Amino acid sequence: MSKKFTFIDRRDFIKKTGLGLFGLALTPAALANVKAGGRLRTAHIGVGNMGMEDLKAISSHELVDVTALCDVDSNNLAAASKLFPNAKTYSDYRIMLKEMEESVDAVVVSTPDHTHAPASLMAMKMDKPVYCQKPLTHYVTEARKMKALAKKKNLVTQMGIQVHSFYDYKLATLLIQSGIIGKVHTVRAWSPKNWGYDGPEPVGSDPVPSTLDWNLWLGTSAERPYKENVYHPGNWRQLVDYGCGTLGDMGVHIFDTPYNALELDVPRTIVNECREPNGFGYPVNNVVTYEFPQTPYTTETLKWVWYDGPGAPPAHEDLILPNGDELPDQGAMFLGENGRLLLPHFQQLPRKIVDGKYVEMDIESFNLGKPVKDYASESKKHYHQFVDACLGKTETTAPFDYSARLTETILLGVIAGRFPNETLHWDSRKAKFAEKKANKFLKGKYRKF
Repeated sequence: MSKKFTFIDRRDFIKKTGLGLFGLALTPAALANVKAGGRLRTAHIGVGNMGMEDLKAISSHELVDVTALCDVDSNNLAAASKLFPNAKTYSDYRIMLKEMEESVDAVVVSTPDHTHAPASLMAMKMDKPVYCQKPLTHYVTEARKMKALAKKKNLVTQMGIQVHSFYDYKLATLLIQSGIIGKVHTVRAWSPKNWGYDGPEPVGSDPVPSTLDWNLWLGTSAERPYKENVYHPGNWRQLVDYGCGTLGDMGVHIFDTPYNALELDVPRTIVNECREPNGFGYPVNNVVTYEFPQTPYTTETLKWVWYDGPGAPPAHEDLILPNGDELPDQGAMFLGENGRLLLPHFQQLPRKIVDGKYVEMDIESFNLGKPVKDYASESKKHYHQFVDACLGKTETTAPFDYSARLTETILLGVIAGRFPNETLHWDSRKAKFAEKKANKFLKGKYRKF
């Protein structure tokens, strides 16, 4: 049997956490442009791969009218246009936003990471609510700009992190904040995915496909020759000019619930154990250790260790499971004063472990209903929440106020990979490292295109 804990009043707790999610101070935004009839006209920047999934999920809301589509790849654009033949099509998001400013109510940004901020900021300056895929930005300075602009203009915003709205993650947050394992002193999180590249930079160039506008794909990033199967459509996450590695991809998902549940801000120190930087690709394997200041749910200092790449995580006593069970492929382990809580990624219930044994938990008292394990229905909740917020019916749970801080934390670990095994000290108030050499990586130089 599990230990009994003194829970705060359930009604007060749910009111505090919003169950819409989890202790965030959210501000509803007025949307002036929604046309008569209470429908939302959307413009979509990037409609291939994840962009197509975003497009389908947003448009599945009964009050959405897809009005404009944009992609630098004409094949992607054609596929999207086939689904929404009445939507206007563009290859350049700048032209689309200018021409459609009066005809669009909200913008969805689903591009590679390096274009997230340029496209989102342009839309936000036009007073458009924005749904932007994760990680929110490519650079720390961009995340802070997006957070500040969203606040200044009181815009509805949401980072594309669908699992934020899943049953198992809501439950884990409530469990941790109820004190089920006491105050947490360590989190270990991992993903064996490999969005790194340890090889050489490619030489030469290949003909640009007739279906791709390479200049627009590069956008604000530095000009470089096109190489087939290196950048577009899929491998850009591995490369420092365009993506954020495995940490920036899967780390956002897996960090999200512990980060949210423990009400963390940005870390004080960061160290990344990885290979020496090569200036082109991210390291295949990273072990990133963060130190966070105390919150109501942590001990005086919280240690957070992230493992990624093939073989992650390495064997560690903190990760030994009862009965010789194998760890989930991806996930996080909370270590507290009174036990451990395992949170698999994803759609598996968290499990409490005390003294090497699983312990049953009373989850019915949290009034979440029965566990849901249907990805299609759970995923849509996050998108529909954004639409409903734009229509003034609810609030988002991963607004830029929250997701910018989470993204900043992730990106500090990415930057630490430039200085292997060296502890970097972050001053959140000044938005600078004590180590001046690291500060140049907080932002990038935008190319005019």
